[in-house]
Amino acid sequence: QVKLVEFGGRLVRAGGSLRLSCAASGPTFRLYGMGWFRQAPGKQREFVARFRRSDGNTGYANSVKERFTIAPDHTRDTMYLQMNNLKPEDTAVYYCAASNSETTYYSPSKPWEHWGQGTQVTVSS
Repeated sequence: QVKLVEFGGRLVRAGGSLRLSCAASGPTFRLYGMGWFRQAPGKQREFVARFRRSDGNTGYANSVKERFTIAPDHTRDTMYLQMNNLKPEDTAVYYCAASNSETTYYSPSKPWEHWGQGTQVTVSS
């Protein structure tokens, strides 16, 4: 069973920066991709960023492009989300996730197979 553990969420002022980390353990060789999702109070969970483990190709939600950067380490079992120029609307619980297949990785509706416990990011105005 793949296990995902996130670190790094905290309170930060608008305009500030924060880096989240996610470490994957277990049979990670089965994973197709890893990424970040977030859920704000009263809202549905939404996609933030992802990378494909085979070649490091990345993708971002429009709301975070040019501000957030997803990057794996050399093992591609740990990944980071560098968040710059944070806004109050970025406040949410951020979840690390991993997908087993191209189908779930690119699907707008199918949930990814593996999830972390979440880490709270709060951006004050």
